[in-house]
Amino acid sequence: MLMAMGFLRIRTTVDERPGRLASLAAALAARGGNILGLSVQSNADGTVDEFVADIPATPETVREALEAAGGRRVQVVPATAHELTDEPTRALLLASRLRSTPWRLPELLAELLRADDARWIYGEAVSDLPDPTQLIVPVAARRAVRLRRGELPFTLTEAARAASFARLAQPPAERAGAERAAKLADGAEVTVRPLTTIYREAVRDLHDRCSPEARRFRYFTSMPTLPPRMFDRLCDRNRGQSLVAGHDGQVVAMANLMFTPDPGIAEMAFLVEDRWQGRGLGRALATMLVRDARDLGYAEVRASMLSDNVRMRRLLLSLGATIGYTEDPGVVEARLPVGALVSA
Repeated sequence: MLMAMGFLRIRTTVDERPGRLASLAAALAARGGNILGLSVQSNADGTVDEFVADIPATPETVREALEAAGGRRVQVVPATAHELTDEPTRALLLASRLRSTPWRLPELLAELLRADDARWIYGEAVSDLPDPTQLIVPVAARRAVRLRRGELPFTLTEAARAASFARLAQPPAERAGAERAAKLADGAEVTVRPLTTIYREAVRDLHDRCSPEARRFRYFTSMPTLPPRMFDRLCDRNRGQSLVAGHDGQVVAMANLMFTPDPGIAEMAFLVEDRWQGRGLGRALATMLVRDARDLGYAEVRASMLSDNVRMRRLLLSLGATIGYTEDPGVVEARLPVGALVSA
């Protein structure tokens, strides 16, 4: 007796290695599955592959097959034909409805993320205890939407989608142009602008004024000068976004946000002149980069740093990052969900 075909929504966390997606697809195909939808999402502990498949197998059989193919934390729940709509089209239609009825934000957020429950919360602090079935979407000061979904935990990518969707219901923000000002804790003011090739000499002078230790923390080696090819890459808007902070005619800091091939993830790094360290400039630049990453649709910003870079570690921890070890004992990695800073 043949088992009736059924729609299933399948999620699995996978290690970031070549061929991982092909292994999962082959496992589904071996069970007679037809993949009808696929998305790749970033999450705190790896990449999440989500499938919608028409497959003549029980959820338990599918889970066992994907675990054997290298999947971790495999979750399989029933789906419907309604869920096979084109996701970008569905999101655009929901955005159109939100623009005409912004007071329906919780309801439309629930529909966007297929949540079980969505409601306004006022003045309620976000719990320090992680709850993957709950997502808090900040909307304004002391006002947010709380989403709950029991079967499938929320991912960082979904948090970024929800934050971007919620902004459609808010009044237009004052959009920073090509130039932004930052006032530091000691009253000093710097001007922040996008890095372009006109700053080539100014950035070279910045490197000249920085100590070998400051350059080592940025490049993992005491690089006396920035090679022209590397400078041009930092200026390339197809590769990322970089900023320079200026004061009194000099560039005193440079911050870089570089795109990565990992879905929803960007990397950031800083070089701050020694006499400007410890004054809040790094924090101001980090805040700008993370907000830029959010506006570009990224879910997470990462930063690799030498393990003895105590100042950078403290800065990122204060912004809500988590620190983890890498295969190199001298290097640690910070992971900062864009929602952590936006909520703060």
